[in-house]
Amino acid sequence: MAAPSRALRSALARQLVRSAPAVQRRGLSLAARAAVVAPKVPNYTQQRGLKTIDFAGTPEVVYERSDWPREKLLDYFKNDTLALIGYGSQGHGQGLNLRDNGLNVIVGVRKNGASWNEAIQDGWVPGKNLFEVDEAISKGTIVMNLLSDAAQSETWPAIKPQLKGKTLYFSHGFSPVFKDLTKVEVPSDIDVILVAPKGSGRTVRSLFKAGKGINSSIAVWQDVTGKAKEKAIALGVAVGSGYLYETTFEKEVYSDLMGERGSLMGGIHGMFLAQYEVLRERGHSPSEAFNETVEEATQSLYPLIGANGMDWMYAACSTTARRGALDWTNKFKDAIKPVMNDLYTSVADGTETKRSLDYNSAPDYRQKYEAELEEIRNLEIWRAGKAVRSLRPENQEK
Repeated sequence: MAAPSRALRSALARQLVRSAPAVQRRGLSLAARAAVVAPKVPNYTQQRGLKTIDFAGTPEVVYERSDWPREKLLDYFKNDTLALIGYGSQGHGQGLNLRDNGLNVIVGVRKNGASWNEAIQDGWVPGKNLFEVDEAISKGTIVMNLLSDAAQSETWPAIKPQLKGKTLYFSHGFSPVFKDLTKVEVPSDIDVILVAPKGSGRTVRSLFKAGKGINSSIAVWQDVTGKAKEKAIALGVAVGSGYLYETTFEKEVYSDLMGERGSLMGGIHGMFLAQYEVLRERGHSPSEAFNETVEEATQSLYPLIGANGMDWMYAACSTTARRGALDWTNKFKDAIKPVMNDLYTSVADGTETKRSLDYNSAPDYRQKYEAELEEIRNLEIWRAGKAVRSLRPENQEK
């Protein structure tokens, strides 16, 4: 990409364009100034903690935590024990947030395993709020199944008989949606709900500790009591969500699996590799290739796009960068969209699920996984990146 203006390169260091006057003083174009001075705010109607927001012409209902203050959560769940099964990324983040919110939450994991020991380090006490899985389920009224997708499938025959009279909670639609492959056929006489944070469990936790909230999706698979949706909203707030978007189990899992394989990780990694390799093959140094492929994207442009939008980015960059980006956008879209369609089909027809279950259930899974990670670590692009990151101001020894 042609280099953005010098003003833009320095903008991130000034906290992602702190204010309109500051941006104007850095000499951005009139269009960029207008984007900062008068951002377009979506229209919405509000009734307590519920909003109907216009998303590009489509009205959607969004729930917010303001309608569920801590006192209301404590009263709503006063007769419940939340049995959180699994203590991976989401179990860690959601569990600690529930505990800090004062709810009666217990953790169920394999005794003396890695997750058991990590839970103890986080302050969970064996026999008080840390138990083996079966005991935790027996004590719980709401069972939060936060095991990995493969582990949910493997443990389901033991878990299912213990769910009578309880509410079953997922943070991913994977297991029930692809039940023909996972064998997770939920009982027909219980509420089954979903709260899916749009980020890792570590982010769920860090935003909560900062007094903020992550965006999450909610869905109802089965409503026996007539209160499943209400429980999903309340639990969504309790685990640390700021805003909750209503969806279905199917749409959540399709969009999630596509995003992971596409623009969030797999696809973007593929683009990074392709551009880096071409630059290196055309004679550019590793540092230059990495800076123009990854460093500038992640440290400068992506945060600005996240804060202000793509239209703002076009208006704020240099005229050379703008013209080239506009000219090449549709070429990339036309090349990539067929791949995205193939990806969505592979997700929806269960191909990706079968691949994931087969691979992650294999006895040598961890060895193969580590070998793949080691291959990535040894790629020149990421070895060069390690050196570039060491030169960032925040990483310099003081």
